[in-house]
Amino acid sequence: MLCDHCGATNEIVGSGPWTGGAIREIDFQAAIADRLPTLEMEETRVSKCPNCAAMVEFDPGVHAAECPFCATPVVTGTGPNRHIKPKGLLPFSLDEKDARKSMTDWLGGLWFAPNGLQDYARKGRKMTGIYVPYWTFDADTRSSYRGEHGTVYYETRRVVRNGKSETVRVAKVRWRPASGNVVRFFDDVLVLASRSLPKRYTDALEPWDLSALEPYQPEFLAGFRAEAYSVELDEGYHEARSYMDNIIMRDVKFDIGGDRQRVHNIDTRISDVTFKHVLLPVWLAAYKYRGKSYRFVVNGRTGAVQGERPWSVWKITFAVILGLIVAAAFGYVAAMNQ
Repeated sequence: MLCDHCGATNEIVGSGPWTGGAIREIDFQAAIADRLPTLEMEETRVSKCPNCAAMVEFDPGVHAAECPFCATPVVTGTGPNRHIKPKGLLPFSLDEKDARKSMTDWLGGLWFAPNGLQDYARKGRKMTGIYVPYWTFDADTRSSYRGEHGTVYYETRRVVRNGKSETVRVAKVRWRPASGNVVRFFDDVLVLASRSLPKRYTDALEPWDLSALEPYQPEFLAGFRAEAYSVELDEGYHEARSYMDNIIMRDVKFDIGGDRQRVHNIDTRISDVTFKHVLLPVWLAAYKYRGKSYRFVVNGRTGAVQGERPWSVWKITFAVILGLIVAAAFGYVAAMNQ
């Protein structure tokens, strides 16, 4: 490791970052019952943004800063935060320069975005590297179901249309009872554990190469910030179960087969539920432009970009007027040729 301030170096050996290794899952029921051993917990100093509610970790010597999620001034003072320690982490693959290029290229491709914001973003301060908290869940499921298997067939009928008799084919469905079992193991169902960024942005940054997760070590955070989770474990599990239920429904319909399916009941037994708290790398830019905050996020591994899309009223008005002029011109030419 290299100190940015004095240039001192410190070799990391043994079980430090970049050495790989297995990442152990944690028993979900033990965590819910507050029976996790002390070594699975940690205490960090965080501050909650008064605007977007981000829980951002700060170095001990920092007492005032700007929220990296919405550019709101924050005075640190929330105090220590005790939480489940991260088990894994995806290191950044893109540096700040590459992330900024991805963001400016994305902004340049936005139609009707204000030129002022594009210029402001291009000339603004550096992006911030943030490790964003997620939960992952594993589970074994076995589901029994009752439903109906539908087979489409056709009947011919004589109908009268516009005074003429015609033969038409009418689709019908023949239903028969169906039941059975489906089994699925869910591995690393990913759930965002932050409330500071719109979920539609972070979801659009997927996929994440979770197979490349490194065992968590604090050294990974050098030069970056980390957000503490604000979505509690039980709430994250509830979202994960909704995802699992949708996949199980798809499996049941596939198992029923046929042209159509009806599902009357699914009874799922879930076992061996485990979880991990992991940190994923995001480059973040938050700009205040004309009194409004705009946020852009870049996947720190792939360079995928998402953000709030601003609109330029003048550009839209000009495009509408131009479209009307072009339409009128075409109409005039068509009328002259008649």
